[in-house]
Amino acid sequence: MLEIGADDRTWLLSGPTSSYGLRVAGHGELLHLHWGPRIALADAEALAALPAPPYRPFESPLDGHEEYPVEGGPRFARPALSVRTDERRGTEWAFEGYEADGGELRLRFTDAGLVITLHYRMRGDVVERWVTLANTGPGPVELLRADSATWTLPERDGWRLSQLHGRWAAESRLVRSPLTYGEKVIGSRRGHTGHQHLPWVALDVDATEEHGEVYGCALAWSGTWRIAVAQLPDARVQITGGAGYDDSGLLRLAAGETFVAPVFEGLWSDGGLGGASRAWHAYQRAYVIPDADRDRPVLYNSWEATGFDISEEQQRALARRAAAMGVELFVVDDGWFGARTGDRAGLGDWSPNPDRFPSGLTPLADHVHALGMQFGIWVEPEMVNPDSDLYRAHPDWVQHQKGRNRTEFRNQLVLNLARDDVQEYLWRQLDGLLSSAPIDYVKWDFNRCFTDAGWPGDPYPQRLWVDHVRALYALVDRLRAAHPTVAFESCSGGGGRVDLGVMSRTDQVWTSDNTDPLDRLAIQHGFSQIHPARVMAAWVTDSPNTQLNGRVSALRLRFVSAMAGVLGVGGDLTKWSESELAEARDWVGLYRQIRPVVQHGDLYRLRPPAGGLSAVQYVLGDETVVLAWLQAQHYGEPVAPLRLRGLDPEARYECRETGEVYRGAVLLHHGLRTALRGDLDATVIRLCRV
Repeated sequence: MLEIGADDRTWLLSGPTSSYGLRVAGHGELLHLHWGPRIALADAEALAALPAPPYRPFESPLDGHEEYPVEGGPRFARPALSVRTDERRGTEWAFEGYEADGGELRLRFTDAGLVITLHYRMRGDVVERWVTLANTGPGPVELLRADSATWTLPERDGWRLSQLHGRWAAESRLVRSPLTYGEKVIGSRRGHTGHQHLPWVALDVDATEEHGEVYGCALAWSGTWRIAVAQLPDARVQITGGAGYDDSGLLRLAAGETFVAPVFEGLWSDGGLGGASRAWHAYQRAYVIPDADRDRPVLYNSWEATGFDISEEQQRALARRAAAMGVELFVVDDGWFGARTGDRAGLGDWSPNPDRFPSGLTPLADHVHALGMQFGIWVEPEMVNPDSDLYRAHPDWVQHQKGRNRTEFRNQLVLNLARDDVQEYLWRQLDGLLSSAPIDYVKWDFNRCFTDAGWPGDPYPQRLWVDHVRALYALVDRLRAAHPTVAFESCSGGGGRVDLGVMSRTDQVWTSDNTDPLDRLAIQHGFSQIHPARVMAAWVTDSPNTQLNGRVSALRLRFVSAMAGVLGVGGDLTKWSESELAEARDWVGLYRQIRPVVQHGDLYRLRPPAGGLSAVQYVLGDETVVLAWLQAQHYGEPVAPLRLRGLDPEARYECRETGEVYRGAVLLHHGLRTALRGDLDATVIRLCRV
């Protein structure tokens, strides 16, 4: 709901439990009024009438109070907007007016030939903010920095900052630390979201998992980005974020050109850390994820079984075993195209290898469909091997600096997707591929960062950092429109491209290349702070885990760990025993029963993965599913009971595994003791209201 003050200079956006207020002051300054519990318009107008903060020497009365700080004038806080023309640098803007349309608020400001529009929209309790910059003047305007939003928090003592950090195979690990004076900056200068940080932060003072205020912000952008959390000298806190890592230049807008910044979402919750997560999950299922109401199928991926050594008959044999296990989607990974017999050749040549698939992909896809499964493939369209037909024909199509060596990672280079001819080539290749065979699913990978991000001959080559991502979005959007039944998964060497921008265009994301069931508990715990199980792909692979750490783990533990998200299987099924295949079939069958609750239910983190017992709970309607993992028992201590959440305290719930009936607040104790038999064990417990 959007409410407007009587003088048309105060605005209040309200959701079910929260409100967001702002006002244009008498001299045109845009001031922040309120972000927090729901208030009335009269309350916002009363806040607007409060006196200005007292003058302090060497400090700006605007810092910490402006809604969107710009560079220029009496300001010293980090600017959200920094622009430059041939004559001057900075902004001296004037308020021109506003528009309110369908719940969206647009505030328009001008500075000479630059029109700055701030956008606001509230969905649930999530505030969506972004900025549009239009050059209406005769000359170019350089955008050095154009952040999507600045968020201002209320005055509190002792803020605590939560963030997700990591690296390859160790993504999305949660860390919380006291916020101190100065700035905390996270981001990526790698050209993609990155394994090192997810574009999300949360701040609280004394929140627990289920109680207390939490403020969270998440950026919907899949390229280079930056979020800065600043505690200012007067103790106020602001969070500023957007595309690009530094201030060296995003784009140059010629006359008539426009830049639309990515959306930067903010959420206030008084339901604790878990309540904030559930609000984020509900928002994504309702407004971000395509076809979020559909269940994601159980998939099998052949990569760890075959590597690059692929043949059609071998894939058929794996497909038969996968189908017998109850798998619903069979995916052929790397190695099906071009001269791709290893990682040194073939990227860029997106047609089936004639030696491996002499009749193309259709016979294999038809075989997979006849077995009752969907058919999927792996691609990495933004990359090219120097040993490829594409690179030999167009060596100028890659990002490079004139006169410098072209850095290779994984024997590949990055295509300059900002080029129109590269975009058109990839469209023809991928549209032709999806039209040539009955393909149901595409795993879209991105396996190296930007290094030599140059564009010889372009008048403003650094624009490729932004335009590459905009072209990626446009290409995926175009493919989805042309092939509406094809599902897409975002992958980047694991979790290197996980953000709300790519999630608005894909059906799920690959969380990490690390499939070790114990390591994944911490990765999935961090991932769940912001993103729902509905998009979190998780695989069961072989034991020992030869891909990473050599750890031996039971099939039971591997399955229950992966069942916390979108279940997949990635082991070499030709080496699994008949008893393992039979056990796996039972686990897949159980997952398909609980899948609606896991993928669409509300998540409660009952106990974090800290070395002993950890557990998560999903609630959907009258059904509840608990996944519990016992990493180790110490000193003969019994398995601690779990108190479930999100249930009706007046109702009775029956445990399907034991037949026990619980009243009121459910305390799982006896069932856990009998189900968890020792170290490195796991269990699934289902309850239904009776």
